Amino acid sequence: MALSWRSWLANEGSKHLFLFFWLSLNVWLFGKTFLLYNQGLQYYYLHQMLGLGLCVSRASASVLNLNCCLVLLPMCRVLLAFLRGSQKVASKKTRRLLDKSKTFHVTCGVTICIFSVLHVAAHLVNALNFSENYNEEFVTLNAANYRGEVSQLFLMSLLVPGLTGVIMVLVLFLMCTASTYAIRVSNYDIFWYTHNLFFVFYMLLMLHVSGGVLKYQTNLEEHPPGCFNPNKTLRQNLTAPKAFEEVFPDYTTEPFPQDLPVPAPFVQNSFVRVCSEEPKFQSHFPETWFWISGPLCLYCVERLYRYIRSNKPVTITSVISHPSNVLEVRMMKDDFEARPGQYVILHCPRVSALESHPFTLTMCPTDTKATFGVHLKVVGDWTERFRDLLLLHSNQDTEILPIFQQRRYPK
Repeated sequence: MALSWRSWLANEGSKHLFLFFWLSLNVWLFGKTFLLYNQGLQYYYLHQMLGLGLCVSRASASVLNLNCCLVLLPMCRVLLAFLRGSQKVASKKTRRLLDKSKTFHVTCGVTICIFSVLHVAAHLVNALNFSENYNEEFVTLNAANYRGEVSQLFLMSLLVPGLTGVIMVLVLFLMCTASTYAIRVSNYDIFWYTHNLFFVFYMLLMLHVSGGVLKYQTNLEEHPPGCFNPNKTLRQNLTAPKAFEEVFPDYTTEPFPQDLPVPAPFVQNSFVRVCSEEPKFQSHFPETWFWISGPLCLYCVERLYRYIRSNKPVTITSVISHPSNVLEVRMMKDDFEARPGQYVILHCPRVSALESHPFTLTMCPTDTKATFGVHLKVVGDWTERFRDLLLLHSNQDTEILPIFQQRRYPK
């Protein structure tokens, strides 16, 4: 029992420790953002209008920014292969952790889907609150045009945040449904082409945060949230006591006069904050750029590097058809070095323009022999079309002995 526990800890311990750190980071970011919008003075008036929907929408947005940043990193195959080399990463546990990159990619993708649903639901609540809690005192803070504007839901869909949000939800739905095991096995093309829509998703994500619907207060020192403005009271033709006939400073804290009725929220321990300036509100600077710009640029640079490197063609020297729909493909490429256990990614433009698949090397090049090879099982549409291109007759299921063919193959 102790040996099995130590074996599990050596093989899976680092993965679960990393996932625990990632989960803690998500929880911390969600809680920090939630408390900021719930208790932050700069969001006092906005929180009074929107309530819990504001906190949930912004907290879920922070988690989405984090995972949209991390989901691209496991797909940087060249970077991971460089880090995994024994000369770069000496620890076997670290190399084993890098081998779990696909699992982390799927985990981030599922998290994005879950918190996208939460984010959309919170913004629908915000749209209703903007309409029902229209604030006539602070007009610039409102997103609705008047109280009870039922069409605000439709108006939000026509604005830049709403329109881009709807399209992103559709793109994310296609990517999520096409990533299921049943679709990937039955038709891998659907999965691959819909997954490449992430470029559209990220472009829309950068536009989504440019609407500036949610605003915060900028003049907290001149106008503390919930303060009493006597100049405004005088302008509203209310009877002012003699205590307020003098000129008020910009900001002072003094006992509240007993002969002036003041609402309860403004009175705390017989003291009131007095201000003479109206609150000023400003839209947030988009923060999503800081999260996704670096990983997106890194991924684009790597994709460009892989495209340039793959322009040098690979020559197929021979193909051996084994029983049970197994093909052995022997190839040759200049300046190619490989080690046992490595894998190569095959891309055949005549089969699919964008689709490519990884296969483990079963024969590596040596000093005397430059050819290398892979064994692939014909299980899907891509491998079936690849087999039809390589073999003159693809119906080889009844053969017992391997069939060796050597002719001019596509590159």
